Amino acid sequence: MRITDHPILGKEEKRKTIIITVDGKEITAYEGEMIAAALIAAGKRYFRLTRKYEKPRGIFCAIGRCTDCVMNVNGIPNVRTCVTPVEKGMVIETQRGSGEWK
Repeated sequence: MRITDHPILGKEEKRKTIIITVDGKEITAYEGEMIAAALIAAGKRYFRLTRKYEKPRGIFCAIGRCTDCVMNVNGIPNVRTCVTPVEKGMVIETQRGSGEWK
């Protein structure tokens, strides 16, 4: 689900891959890319469930201004995944409501 040949940006460059864990499953990501980009490329469309009605939310603004893409990252809740780069071995979980410190 990645664009490998963009009409303006050209062909995708070779990049180092790393493994991250998302909801208990290992996925491959590119070193330095934003968490949200890695998740979308892996087919994940929602990152959190709202507090009151548990409605799914994903990317909205993609510039770190809203809170639709927040997830629990390495036990820390409310991490904005659209502006946080992946790191080798990260453990990321879909956030329910406001999240909890672990």
